[in-house]
Amino acid sequence: MTYYSTIFNIECGDAGLMQPARELLADALGDAGYESFEDKPEGLAGYIQEDQYDEATVREAVQSVPLEGIKVTFTTSTLPDTNWNALWEEEGFAPIKVSGFSRPQQHLLTIYDARHTDVDTLSTPINIGIAATNAFGTGNHETTRLIASTLLELPLEGKRVLDCGCGTGILAITALRCGAKEAVAYDIDEWSTRNTKENAKLNGVDDRIEVLCGDVHVLSHIEGIFDVVVANINRNVLLADLPYYCEVLAQDGIIILSGFYESDADMLREEATGLGLHEAFPPRTDGEWCCLAFRR
Repeated sequence: MTYYSTIFNIECGDAGLMQPARELLADALGDAGYESFEDKPEGLAGYIQEDQYDEATVREAVQSVPLEGIKVTFTTSTLPDTNWNALWEEEGFAPIKVSGFSRPQQHLLTIYDARHTDVDTLSTPINIGIAATNAFGTGNHETTRLIASTLLELPLEGKRVLDCGCGTGILAITALRCGAKEAVAYDIDEWSTRNTKENAKLNGVDDRIEVLCGDVHVLSHIEGIFDVVVANINRNVLLADLPYYCEVLAQDGIIILSGFYESDADMLREEATGLGLHEAFPPRTDGEWCCLAFRR
C-alpha cells in the first residue's frame, strides 16, 4: 500500500505557538484522513494512504486551525513501501528499554532490532526482537512504549488479547511474552500482517497468535471475547472503532488506547463513558502523547 508524506511548514512569530499549532493541525488533519504524525523542526509531517488523500480537503483542514499569527504551507510526496523497507533494513534501531509505570527505573523489557543486535548483550527479563520493515511499532514511538509499559503491569497470565492496528505486532507479542494465553492481531495493511507473522515466529509465539488483514470489521469473523484490547491508532479511528472493541470485550476486561495527543483525551473519555466504560487507572503521558485505559 502506497502512502503520501506531507510536510507542513508552520510559520509563527511567537515560538511558543509552534507546539499548540502542531497539535491543532494534527487534530484537523486526522479528520482529513491522516493516520500518523511526526514533529519536525519546521512544523509537522503527516502520513496518509494514497487513496485517502485529497488536496482540497487538506487545504480546508489547514485553514480551519484557529490560531492567529501563523501561516501553514505544505508539500506532499509519494512514500513508496520499498523506500521504507530499505531504510529500516540498512539503519535499524537501537535497543529500546521499557519499564512498568510503578517502577520506572526498573527496565523489564527490551525491544531490539533482530537484524542488528546481539541478543546476548541484553539483560532485561523479556527481550523481543523486531525485524521491522515499514510497519509502525518498533518501540521508538512514545505511544508504543506507553501501551507496552501498561501491559507490563497487568496480570496477563491466561488472558486473551486483541491487538487492533498491529503494525509490527509488538504489542500482541509483548502480551504473549508476559503470559497471555493467545492473541488476535489485525491491520489494514498486508505488509503489516506479514511482518507481524514474521516477528511472532522470531519470538516463538507464532503458535498462539492469529493475524488478520482488514479493518475493525474483521472482528465479526472472530469467535469469542477478549480480556485485553490494545489499540495504538489515531484519534478518529479510535472514536469510530471503540464501540466495536466493546462488543468483543469480556466483563471486567480492559481496553488500552494510545496514538493520540493528551489534548484529545477528554473526547475519548466521553465516548468511552457513553459505552459504559470507566477509567482503569490515571492517564499516562510521554511528552504530548497520551495513553488511556478503560474497564467494563
